[in-house]
Amino acid sequence: MHYTPVGRSAIRISAILLLAAWASTPTFAQSPDRVLRQAAKALGGEKAVKAVRTRRASGTITRKRDGRSGRIEILTAQPGYYLQSTEIDGFETSEGYSGKSGWRRDSRDGLRTLTGRESLDFQFAAAYRNNLWFTAKRDKSRLAAGAAAQVGDRAANLVTLISNRNIRIKMYFDSGTGLLLREEIPEGETVRTYDYSDYRSVQQGRLEPFAVRLAVTGPAIEEEYDIRFDSILHNQPADAGEFAFPRISDEPLPDIPALLAAVDENEEKVERILDNYGYTEISTRREIGKDGKVKETSETEELSFYKGRRIRRLVAKNGQPLSPREQEREDRDVEKRVRKIEEELAEIEKGRQRGESDRPGRDDRRASVSALFRASKLINPRRERFRGREVIVFDFEPNPQYKGGKGIERFGGKTAGAMWIDPNDKQVVRVEARLIESFKIGGGLLASLKEGSTFVLEGARVNEEIWLPASVEANIAVRAFLLVGITINQSVRYMDYKRFNVEAEKEKLKSPDGAASKP
Repeated sequence: MHYTPVGRSAIRISAILLLAAWASTPTFAQSPDRVLRQAAKALGGEKAVKAVRTRRASGTITRKRDGRSGRIEILTAQPGYYLQSTEIDGFETSEGYSGKSGWRRDSRDGLRTLTGRESLDFQFAAAYRNNLWFTAKRDKSRLAAGAAAQVGDRAANLVTLISNRNIRIKMYFDSGTGLLLREEIPEGETVRTYDYSDYRSVQQGRLEPFAVRLAVTGPAIEEEYDIRFDSILHNQPADAGEFAFPRISDEPLPDIPALLAAVDENEEKVERILDNYGYTEISTRREIGKDGKVKETSETEELSFYKGRRIRRLVAKNGQPLSPREQEREDRDVEKRVRKIEEELAEIEKGRQRGESDRPGRDDRRASVSALFRASKLINPRRERFRGREVIVFDFEPNPQYKGGKGIERFGGKTAGAMWIDPNDKQVVRVEARLIESFKIGGGLLASLKEGSTFVLEGARVNEEIWLPASVEANIAVRAFLLVGITINQSVRYMDYKRFNVEAEKEKLKSPDGAASKP
């Protein structure tokens, strides 16, 4: 009888199949920490990289589709200032971030302040240009590894820098040298892809790429450029004014103190008009995991007013209507709120008969947005268009001469950013604000909002009579009760505005986005 080594053959075949399966499965890059340590070392060491406070680069830029050439200059200054200017065949473009607002100017479309996603992307890119990935932990950003990649003929490790707003910058590092080969940076609806080569030592061993290939892609654009820097200088003097919104017009502006006073006086009128409106509010909270995946939870509420007091009614969670039992419970809570309002009004009436003020009964009213700026210094006023209306735009920063103040005034005195005012309607219609120092609540015992927390409030004009909230976005790092540190990444959208007449009948209006409101 002959013996056939079936077992040994099966083992060899299984090993071959496992090897083939492994070879056909995408390999994953090293951990972000390991990749970035190698990258820092390749650039000259973390100490040399962090020693660069300002960076001035200048050189030639060539548009590939027609071979036209010109000059490019880039200036960065920590913590997040950015300025880039280019000129190709007489066509000039420039863009900058002043620490308060982002702006862009070109020979075709003129000068404008950036808003929306374009503004947020640009601010994140400006901070990245100054700090690379070294401040990710401080800024509450995530670093996530991706699958191993290929950039040209070079194997690369992908690491994605993810802001707490879920803005993502992709960085591809040479798996051999550790040097940065490519960046993919979002900018509104477009993506800028930078390919780097020709690294040279500039200062104290810090390496810089002197050759860059830039591709700009988006719905209405597809351009490629070759950039060759002939000069890169570190830690040269840079003045904050270099990054400020350019002054290109002597067009007269309204009297600024008078405009702000009119906005303040108009707040009460706006509140009275708002009492005639109901609307829908969708609040979405995002959490970005260590793997870079985003988890969202949301609540949808209907808001109305009863005798001047706000009533909230929860109608959906995570986009799904409440169950009948949940909705019944919510409706009972609304009924309790109405009864409480009646009790409050009765107490106010008794107090009024005794000659007391009725202001305590109005504590649930929204705070005056204009109060944010009483402790601020307003700079760079200019005229622009926003949602089809002429507006006045200011940058703002803390006013060191302002003393006193509390609550929202004291909070505003610790912020920098930009605001938009409709001078005809006398309303603040948009605000971008960033905390430039921590803000303590209850002396820090209750909570402390951390430096770098940001807020964006934006309105929309409804029924040709009033600006009402369209969206609010908050990205807040807070430490509560001296112990717990949390990050809040939340956005709120407002829609389906409806006006109630004196008979409490609903009149259909348009939502802020222009779509008809739902009945």
